[in-house]
Amino acid sequence: MTASVISSLPSPGCLRVRAGAALAVSMLCTAVWAARPAAAPPSNPVAPEVAHLVKLAVASHDNRGQAFAVVDKKNARVHVFAPDGTLRGTSPVLLGLAKGDDSVPGIGERPMAQIRPHERTTPAGRFASEPGVNSNGEDIVWVDYDAAVSMHRVRTANKADRRLERLATPTIADNRISYGCINVPAAFYDGYVKPALGRTRGVVYVMPEAESAERRFPFMRTPPAS
Repeated sequence: MTASVISSLPSPGCLRVRAGAALAVSMLCTAVWAARPAAAPPSNPVAPEVAHLVKLAVASHDNRGQAFAVVDKKNARVHVFAPDGTLRGTSPVLLGLAKGDDSVPGIGERPMAQIRPHERTTPAGRFASEPGVNSNGEDIVWVDYDAAVSMHRVRTANKADRRLERLATPTIADNRISYGCINVPAAFYDGYVKPALGRTRGVVYVMPEAESAERRFPFMRTPPAS
C-alpha cells in the first residue's frame, strides 16, 4: 500500500503516515481480521469496569464497527477486541511515568528533553487511532496525535529503564516509565495490535485513573435503547 499523505509530527524526530489505500480497504481488512479464531482465554480476564465499557461501546455503536483496544491504566493492561466486542488478546503495558488523565497543552510540540517528569501522562479518553510510522521506519499506532502519544512495541535501547523486566513483573507498581506512550510487548503488538489497529483505523479507549469512566465516555452515561 502506498502512502498518499506524509505529515510531520509536531514532536521532532517522528513522522505520521496515512496510507490512502489502507483506508480504502479498511472494511475488508477489518472483516478479514475479525474472522480469525479468537485467542485462547487469557489468564488475566478483563476487569469488570472494562467489561462494562466494552458492552456499552458495542451496544451504542460507539466503536463504529471497528476493532478497538481498551487500555486499563489502573491495572496497566491493554485488551484488544474484535468489532463485535470479542476479546482477542490481553497484555501488560508500560504507561506514562506520571499519574493523571490529561496531557499538558502543547506537549506534542515540545522536544522530549523538555518534558518534565510530572508531565509524562498517558491521557484518558476515546481516541480515533490510525497506523503510523516513526522516523526509524517502525510501524506504530497513533492514539493521540496532538499529544504525540502512540502505542508501539516496547523499546529496550536504554538498558537502565529495564522495560522488559517491568513488563514481566507481577506488580503494576513499576509499569509507569514512559513519556506517555503505551509500550506493548513486541510479540503481542505483532500478533494482536498490528492486525487490529496497525493496518487501518480503529478506536482506542484509555480508561481514566483519577475520575470515573462515565465522566470520560458519554455513551456510558446514556444506556442504548433496547
